Amino acid sequence: MPEALNIQSSPLPPCFAEFDQGVAEPLLKATLDGCDDGELFLESRESEAVVFDDGRLKSASYSADQGFGLRVVNGEASGFAHAASFGLDSLKRACEAVSLARQSLSPNHRFDVTPLSTNQSSPYEVIDTMGAIDFPTKVNLLKEIDDYARSAEPNVVQVSASFIVERRVIAILRPDQAPILDDRPLVRLNVSVSVEHNGRRETAGQGAGGRYSPLRLNEAGFWKPMIDEAIRQAKVNLTAIEAPAGTLDVVLGNGWPGVLLHEAVGHGLEGDFNRKGSSAFSGKMGQQVAAKGVNVIDNGTIAEARGSLFVDDEGTQTQENLLIEDGILRGYMHDRQSARLMKTNPTGNGRRESFAHPPMPRMTNTYLISNSGFATTSRDDMIKNTKKGLLALNFGGGQVDITNGKFVFQCTEAYLIEDGHITHPVKGASLIGDGPEAMKRIDAIGSDFLLDPGVGTCGKAGQGVPVGIGQPSLRVRGLTVGGTA
Repeated sequence: MPEALNIQSSPLPPCFAEFDQGVAEPLLKATLDGCDDGELFLESRESEAVVFDDGRLKSASYSADQGFGLRVVNGEASGFAHAASFGLDSLKRACEAVSLARQSLSPNHRFDVTPLSTNQSSPYEVIDTMGAIDFPTKVNLLKEIDDYARSAEPNVVQVSASFIVERRVIAILRPDQAPILDDRPLVRLNVSVSVEHNGRRETAGQGAGGRYSPLRLNEAGFWKPMIDEAIRQAKVNLTAIEAPAGTLDVVLGNGWPGVLLHEAVGHGLEGDFNRKGSSAFSGKMGQQVAAKGVNVIDNGTIAEARGSLFVDDEGTQTQENLLIEDGILRGYMHDRQSARLMKTNPTGNGRRESFAHPPMPRMTNTYLISNSGFATTSRDDMIKNTKKGLLALNFGGGQVDITNGKFVFQCTEAYLIEDGHITHPVKGASLIGDGPEAMKRIDAIGSDFLLDPGVGTCGKAGQGVPVGIGQPSLRVRGLTVGGTA
């Protein structure tokens, strides 16, 4: 593994020892000659997961993968090949396969060698995530979590906990450039607690993680609040009544409820959808697409955040991208291809799940904040000024249609608001609407901004990548609430 995060002209790190850079470089240059873009993406990944369930060790797994992905880009067309090997024969076959994308090249095309600026420091340190904590310590931690949950609440009937660590090292090679390297740690702790009372059982979960040392997960001050919160949520749901259906004002909590923004708005701001005209935000640059006071930002440089990257999976340094400013659409998220075709600059949002996948525009850490000068308010005041509504503090799964922004999200913790007061917790509530319209109905934004605890994984076109989500508390007028009452 490399000892530092930087762009190197020195040999590749030891995890790529089987890759012959000297032999590969002329092959890569010949394959990409005259193309718009492309790269050879090398990856070495290790991961381990330990799961403790119902008082005993349930499973433990370890995986180590390595391979390359080779891509050629020519206008809208691209050729991609990958192999779980660094062998010369595999690379030669890949070069032959992707060369099919060169057939429509015009003689004026030249490979775009975009130098990488080095004015940004990494948002995370190089950490030995795999060796920082030994296996018996991980198992003992999960047992402590189980014991603590059962002692904290006598009605706890089941506890599940998992400890996941990953280390991913990438190298991006292009002709006549030094390799671009990144060494990415990632850790996560998940806890689920079931509480039973009078024959009724409810389950709630908590998770946390990011790009930092797994030693942090082993601290009682880190994981005990997670257990307490999971138990609190489960106990609240034990007393929940069936949710009513209808049109209600909705007060959203801070932090994780930003998943609604991520799904219903964030995907619609990715460059590929807008280049193809298939997004609800296509062709609306410079127009009012959200309420006054709303800023939406994607930022891959937040220290230790789950969605942060030193460079994206094309080698572009991540940055803070202002997407919506005071309700006005200012930008999209781009990889190199969408930026070139839309005649703008890449934004550090070219991401891929692994070497076996081509990159595409994806979010990093996406969040909503108030525009400077906008008068914020407290969540308590939002509730006091709501006659009939719903307070939604946590969400489960959801669905969104990118073409029109229509969404459905299930609430896992929600409360009725009646005449300015929180009355009953409810279960079975879902929020229904469309992203652009919901953004225009925001009429109050809090000052309690919070990023999620580091649990987000975003899916797109069959690929999953870690992301961050965040927002302050805010109120949306007149959302449709689906209920079970």
